[in-house]
Amino acid sequence: MPSVNPPNTSNQLLVSFPSEHVLLLTLNRPKQLNAMTPQLTEDLRKVLNWFEEEPSLWVVIVTGAGRVFCAGADLKAWNNDQQQGVVTEQEGVATNPYGFGSISRRQSRKPFIAAVAGGAYGGGLEMVLNCDYVIASEDAKFALPEVKRGVIAIQGGIPRLSQIAGHQLASELLLLGKTISADEAHRRFGFVNQVVPGSDSVLRAAAAVAEQMNLNSPDAVQATKRALVLAQEFGHSEMLTNHVWGPESKRTYRGENIKEGLRAFAEKRTPRWTSPAKL
Repeated sequence: MPSVNPPNTSNQLLVSFPSEHVLLLTLNRPKQLNAMTPQLTEDLRKVLNWFEEEPSLWVVIVTGAGRVFCAGADLKAWNNDQQQGVVTEQEGVATNPYGFGSISRRQSRKPFIAAVAGGAYGGGLEMVLNCDYVIASEDAKFALPEVKRGVIAIQGGIPRLSQIAGHQLASELLLLGKTISADEAHRRFGFVNQVVPGSDSVLRAAAAVAEQMNLNSPDAVQATKRALVLAQEFGHSEMLTNHVWGPESKRTYRGENIKEGLRAFAEKRTPRWTSPAKL
């Protein structure tokens, strides 16, 4: 475990450090299938905002305790609020710029890996869609069933799924509210990178991917991730301009890791990366 001090959280979120430079966040409401609550959202917001600014942490893995990654919103609590007129979904979206679980609309410069055992539904899938690398157990199921409940996948899932899968396949999930398998999510829809044999393999596979990412320059990885985020928002020329003159690119080309990478190449050895300077 690195010598860092994450924010305090409730028992709904488990925070751990499985290896150097890696943060692991485990949604911890297994009896409720990790359905999202305001408290869990706040825990995720605090820890992820801290993660963004902690130089020694380069990658985050998000997973769920028990048999499902995240079943989406806590519909019973939402129903009670709706009946009492406490809060509307529009107000919830407006007050949380990071989206569902403080992940579904987050524009991080650092890589997010989703380790999905069992499945992800509704807002849980919207979180997954905004991750950079997704690993799923072969028995995992995925769905955006909002239309079946009279609501909308408004937390960022609609544009992300449309970009990844295309209009027609996105419509298949969004307008029918159908459930698909991990194999379909991987082969047809394209938002799962890797399918592994069982739920107990998911975290091991995620840890291996995080380790592979961390063999690369963290400066270059974060600058590249920023370019991917910008590419979702802008056309080619505007994206290129914003990226080239952005803080991540400037840090990459002026930092020590680019010197180390080129020196290691010339000396035919493995680079010894250092944590990036704060932006």
